Amino acid sequence: MSYTQGIRQNWSQLALQLLTVFAVGLTIGAERNVVPVLGRDVLGVESMLVIGSFVMSFGFVKALLNLYGGKWSETYGRKPILVAGWLVALPIPVVLVYAPNWWWITLGNVLLGINQGLAWSMSVNAKIDLAGNDARGFAVGLDEAFGYGGVAVGTWVTGILAARYGLRPEPFYFLAGVIVVALVVSVLFVEETLPYARAEVETEDDGDTNADLPFRSILKRATWGDRTLFAAAQAGSVEKFVDALVWIAYPLYLTNAGLSVAQVGVVVGVYGGVWGVLQLYTGKLADDIGRRPPVVAGMFVAGVGVLATVLVTGYWPWVLTAGVTGLGMALLYPNLITVVGDAAHPSWRATGLGVYRMWRDAGYGFGAILIGATADLVSTEAAFYAVAAAMFVSGTVTLIWMRETHPERGAEGSGRPPNLESYQ
Repeated sequence: MSYTQGIRQNWSQLALQLLTVFAVGLTIGAERNVVPVLGRDVLGVESMLVIGSFVMSFGFVKALLNLYGGKWSETYGRKPILVAGWLVALPIPVVLVYAPNWWWITLGNVLLGINQGLAWSMSVNAKIDLAGNDARGFAVGLDEAFGYGGVAVGTWVTGILAARYGLRPEPFYFLAGVIVVALVVSVLFVEETLPYARAEVETEDDGDTNADLPFRSILKRATWGDRTLFAAAQAGSVEKFVDALVWIAYPLYLTNAGLSVAQVGVVVGVYGGVWGVLQLYTGKLADDIGRRPPVVAGMFVAGVGVLATVLVTGYWPWVLTAGVTGLGMALLYPNLITVVGDAAHPSWRATGLGVYRMWRDAGYGFGAILIGATADLVSTEAAFYAVAAAMFVSGTVTLIWMRETHPERGAEGSGRPPNLESYQ
C-alpha cells in the first residue's frame, strides 16, 4: 500500500478524524458553563479555588497523558490510543449525573483529562501524518477549528438544556450520546496513520542528526533546550490560563452579574466559536506568512479580550469581548502546534508534540491555581487582571525568543526549518 501524504489524497480519513475531534470538543464543551454553576448552586461550593480543582485535575492529568500518549503512539500506533481515550470517557456522564459532592466531579474530570490527552493528541497527530509538510498548518488549523467548534456547540447545547430542564441530568445525557458515537466511529471506521509518518521518515536524509533521539533528549529539547521551543512551551502553558478562566470564572462572574445560564452559554459559545471557526483561516495563514506573526499577535489580542471583559458591562459587550478573546486564541493556538511540528523530525514528531502539549495543558492546572487563589484572596475581577498580565508577559517572551520555523521562510528560505538556537 502506498502511503502518500496530502489533504486531497486522504480526504476521507481526514473527514473522519475531523468528526472525532469535533466529538472531543463536544465532550469538554458539555461541562463549560454547567459544571461550575452546579458546584455553586447544587453542591454548595463557595471557594473559587475549590471549584477550580476540577480544572486542575483535568489539566495535570491531560498534560501527563499528552506526554505519554505521543510516546506510546510511536510504538503502538495512533488508533489504539484514540480508542483507549474514548473507552476511558464512558463513565464520565454517570459520574456527573450521580455525583454526591464536588470531589466526585473532580474525579470525573480526571477521566476527562485522560480522554482529552489521548483522543485529541491522536487526532492532531493523525492529521499531521496524513497532510504532510506542505499543508501542516492548514491540517492543524482544521483540527483545532473542529475541536473548538465542538466546544462552542457543546457549551451552547448544554446551556439550553440546563435552562430548560435543570443542571442535571439532561445535559449529561447529551454528553453520553456523544461519547458512544465517537467510540463507535473510532473502532469501526478510523484507520491507522502511523505508516504515513514512517514513510515520511524514509524520505529524510539518513545523516540527519535530529533523527532517532532518545525520549529524554526529546523532553529536554522540546522543553528548554531550544529558545524557540521554550518560547512555544511557555506560551502554550500561559494561554491555557485564558481557557481556565473561561471555564472556571466566566460562568460564576457573569451569572453573578445577572446573566442567565443560557446567556452565559452564548457568551462562552461565542468565545469558542470564534476561536474554532477562525482557525480554518489562521492555520492556512501561517502557511502563507509564517508561524511567528500570528502567534505573537494572538497572545496580545487574547490578553486584551480578557482585560476588556472586566472593563465593560452588559450582555452584548461581553459577547464582543468574548469574540476578541476567541480571535486571539485562533491566531496563536494552531500555530504554536505547527511551530513544534516544523521543528520535530518525523521519527519523533508525535513525542515532541506530546512534550509541548504536556506543558501547554499543565497551564490549565497552573491557571486554575492562579485564578482560584486570586479570586479567593482578592476578587474575581482581580483574576481577570492577573490572567491578562500573564498573557502580556508571555507574549513579550515569545516576541523576543521565538524564531520563524516555516520550511520556506525559516533559515533564510532554505526550504527547511532553522537549526534552533540552544541554551548554553
